[in-house]
Amino acid sequence: MSKSARSATATTSTTPSAMATTPRNLRFLTAVLAAATGLTVANIYYSQPLLDLIAKAFHTSESRASMVVTATQLGYAAGLILLLPLGDLFENRKLTSRVLLVAAVMLAAAAASPNLAAFLILSVLIGFTSVVAQILIPFAAHLAPEAERGQFVGRVMSGLLLGILLARTVSSLLAAAFGWRSVYVISAVFMLTIAVLLARTLPSRRPDHTTGYRSLMASVLDLARTVPAVRRRAVCQALIFGAFSAFWTSIAYELIAEHHLSQTGIAIFALVGAAGAVAAPIAGRVADAGYGQPASGVTFLLAAGSMVLAIVGHHQLVLLAVAAVLLDLAVQGHQVLSQQEIYALRPDARARINTVFMGTVFTGGAVSSALSGLFYQTYGWSGAGGVCLVLATLGFGVWGVAAILRGRTAS
Repeated sequence: MSKSARSATATTSTTPSAMATTPRNLRFLTAVLAAATGLTVANIYYSQPLLDLIAKAFHTSESRASMVVTATQLGYAAGLILLLPLGDLFENRKLTSRVLLVAAVMLAAAAASPNLAAFLILSVLIGFTSVVAQILIPFAAHLAPEAERGQFVGRVMSGLLLGILLARTVSSLLAAAFGWRSVYVISAVFMLTIAVLLARTLPSRRPDHTTGYRSLMASVLDLARTVPAVRRRAVCQALIFGAFSAFWTSIAYELIAEHHLSQTGIAIFALVGAAGAVAAPIAGRVADAGYGQPASGVTFLLAAGSMVLAIVGHHQLVLLAVAAVLLDLAVQGHQVLSQQEIYALRPDARARINTVFMGTVFTGGAVSSALSGLFYQTYGWSGAGGVCLVLATLGFGVWGVAAILRGRTAS
């Protein structure tokens, strides 16, 4: 183990209030953390259904307005790499509440942007500060009793998935009622409220890593290099999340071309994916019971099956909706199973482990979205669905190879 990795290996300090959390308080904290992660991660997705309105407001083309989505994603990627590891360096309650205050300011400024250039810069900063959602998930793992960690993280992840899935719907409806700038104003109010709530309700957690930011970042690379389970879980989740991202990137085109849905109709269709949030607490219980590895294989089979259904039955709107629900169940379930495993590996380094995990996952999602758009343009829905199916199948293959290797090692 390298010097940076050794310096990062330490127990985590928590105040007595964190350790003495009662079941009732734990349920309340679960709700707070779920709401905080969902509302924060939603900032990344609000702009997607608003691009036409943004283009008209700034008198620019739709292709240039689409840079807003890219800018937000680039900011989020930078936050995953540069900001997320700070969860293992600074006191978590202060860190998250203060970053959320910055997010509130950026969102308010975005609502008042005079031109596209300013809006793009602010979109990068909005994405950067939205990584708070990924700092709170390892924090949730610290608060949970060890025997119930999977369930606790699963409930918080339900909030995260709901934020991802409902953001587009909420954004469309708010823009229709009050204009697109209202989305950013309302989100700024939410960030301010959540910042105050976290500061007043969360217990203090101060990590024991004290050797500085450079050592912290070096230890992130060491974790990726020396902990095979993190690499395996990250690659598998990147593949199944890639299928998820590819599906939701191209489905709007298919809903318009094949089913002639309006923007409101697409927003309503997006609601069906929210049913996938129920997978998180179920997956948490399965992981706590010791069945995380076989259940992971099941999630890939479910994802692949959902994509077969989406390709074969794309002429039927109901079948597309069923496929969306099944895919979301699979993706959410696998993520909870993965995080329950990797958070148990190094309790002192959960934020840095999440950096490796989510950085890989986000990269897979971004690449898959681009591939989906390219294949849809060339081959139509069968091409985009094929990308999703291949990714889910590859994920099952990686899981299967890993299971075989574990079996040989055990024997």
